[in-house]
Amino acid sequence: MSAQQSHAYDPYEEVLVSPRYLAGLGVSGEASFAPVAHWPRHDLGDSPCQLLVTSPDHRIRIGWFGDDWDIWKITASAESIGAPRWTASFNHLTAPEIVAGLTAALARDYAETDTHQDDARFLERPSMYWRDALQPLLDAGWRRGVEEMGVVEIIAPDGQAGARLDRRFIGEDEDAVTFWSGPPGWGTRAEAVFTAGTPSHLIAATAAAVTITAPVVRERHMLNEDLKNLVTITPVTPRAARPPAAPTPLDVRRTAVTEAVNRASRAPRSAADLRVMAARSRTTATPQNRPYSPVPAAAAAPPTSSPTARHPR
Repeated sequence: MSAQQSHAYDPYEEVLVSPRYLAGLGVSGEASFAPVAHWPRHDLGDSPCQLLVTSPDHRIRIGWFGDDWDIWKITASAESIGAPRWTASFNHLTAPEIVAGLTAALARDYAETDTHQDDARFLERPSMYWRDALQPLLDAGWRRGVEEMGVVEIIAPDGQAGARLDRRFIGEDEDAVTFWSGPPGWGTRAEAVFTAGTPSHLIAATAAAVTITAPVVRERHMLNEDLKNLVTITPVTPRAARPPAAPTPLDVRRTAVTEAVNRASRAPRSAADLRVMAARSRTTATPQNRPYSPVPAAAAAPPTSSPTARHPR
């Protein structure tokens, strides 16, 4: 879409965007917190972590760092004040609907766990098989990428998203799985990173959310200009179903002139000639190029002391 064409659209028009991994943040990250809306919510004001949502026992913590590169930081601990067993981070270009894939899985795990149980599912050891974490990508038709010892890479069919799992000599608190989408660059590349201790089923839940084909709703101005040619954009409300735009003053004048022409064409011949001529002169001539058009003799007023003919105004 050209710049000239894009200006014809309302920047606040709601549109459907797919694939979702290129849709960006949107108006807020609230969709990511929807699966845990029943958990305690702590508004922290102007601190780096502006919002903290925790499980009732505080072992799962979902932080919103709205001014940072990584604006979601999610951790789980064996104790409410213990060190994190694993960490997941999502940057400022990640669609919150994808983060919701992880938070929904955490809500399910917590609902199935007894309080203070150390072997809670959200704390279990990751599988030794990489497919347990990334199988949803393969099921969606993504393909294997670069092959290295200890590294698995899977790429989306359009080449604009991928996942990389790296288990070469890393500890549990080091980055092991990265999801990415969009071209490289601060303003275009979305990233989600999981440390090595993250349970495989939680990574798989995030992978499944990445591959959902249903579009997400955004306003046009929220879309990154550098990504618009990579996504499909469809108006939420078809143009034919939208209420007509309010007429401009020029539209009103043109309508009035058209109605005058139509009325004049239906009037008796002598009157029609005069009205049609006046109406056409207003619509087809500008003040600079209007031709001299004297009033017809039949309708002319008696001459005054100055016989000079006047141009129509």
